[in-house]
Amino acid sequence: MKKIDKERLLLGIAAPVLAIVVAFLVTALVLAATGKEPFSAFGIMFDYGMKSDSQVYILNKATTYYLAGLAVAVGFRMNLFNIGVDGQYRLAAFFAAAVGGALTLPGALQIPLIILTAMIVGAMWAGIAGVLKVTRGVSEVVSTIMLNAIATAIIGYLLQQGRLGHLDEAGTKISTKPIPESSHFFEFPTTPSPVWGFIVVAVVAGVAYWFTLSRTRFGFDLRTVGQSGSAAEASGVDVKKMVITSMLISGAVAGLIGMPTLLNDSYEYSGDFPVGIGFTGIAIALLGRNHPVGIALGALLWGFLERGTGKLEFEGYDKEIVGVIQGVIVLCVVIAYEVVRRYGLKRQQSKVGAELAAQAAARNNDQQEVSA
Repeated sequence: MKKIDKERLLLGIAAPVLAIVVAFLVTALVLAATGKEPFSAFGIMFDYGMKSDSQVYILNKATTYYLAGLAVAVGFRMNLFNIGVDGQYRLAAFFAAAVGGALTLPGALQIPLIILTAMIVGAMWAGIAGVLKVTRGVSEVVSTIMLNAIATAIIGYLLQQGRLGHLDEAGTKISTKPIPESSHFFEFPTTPSPVWGFIVVAVVAGVAYWFTLSRTRFGFDLRTVGQSGSAAEASGVDVKKMVITSMLISGAVAGLIGMPTLLNDSYEYSGDFPVGIGFTGIAIALLGRNHPVGIALGALLWGFLERGTGKLEFEGYDKEIVGVIQGVIVLCVVIAYEVVRRYGLKRQQSKVGAELAAQAAARNNDQQEVSA
């Protein structure tokens, strides 16, 4: 391996390690300031997080978080801030659950239909923001925030008895009609609870994300537009088309976020369906630096923190500590990557300067020899 490759690898590893170390140090100071023993808290988290049932929980949570991180990362690579992932996945899961509950097709047909419905709904909802950006110049940040609110209103309106809502036998909960058992997604029979089979789809989505962005012309154009829209347009790339296409892809991936819960756990959409995962995806995409492997590690870390800090509540620690740890980690990641980036840039500049100085000295020596 070349020396420059080793340095690049070391710098790439240094940033997340530095961020996590600093984040835990800051969290330890916060715990100490509240009169709690920080090392005892970390010990409880790690011991509980390493249990077999916790590992299953972390994997299942990480599956959902990973898909959320990918959905956000597609926009980030295009320099688009898709805050609407939260509304996109909830609306997609709602209509997918309604379709799944209304049909009784064989599972081999109905499961792909449910997933396809979710991806189409998510893509269409995200596409609205893309169209508004290229036709009216509306910032995707503003439009996606508004679309989140509209998605919530649409779900609230349709999730009522007599519309797409269905009152359970106990008469206490309204949800979409349950998806038939034949259309439940497969699971890995682990102890004490199963690992959701949708983790396989998440892995496939990650490979597709990597291949598309790293090995295709479309991915090259997407990254080029994200770095400089004017330069990309000058080279013949249709920037407006790329913006809409990127939002459609981001929304389609967002449509997958609710599928692990829908097809492996709840089998219906109700008022207690998970919310806020889209915003978690933003933090995970930042933590993973938009790289599929980094996003996977960020999703696993997020699941571990949720599981570990949940145990702290039973040990007398404040439940808000999980938010403190997560927020500090994201902040430290942003700062650490910027510090490492500037350090790497400074080293490159010093190397280039040294090489230029050496070349200039060599030329001077050659000229002196010729003159002599």
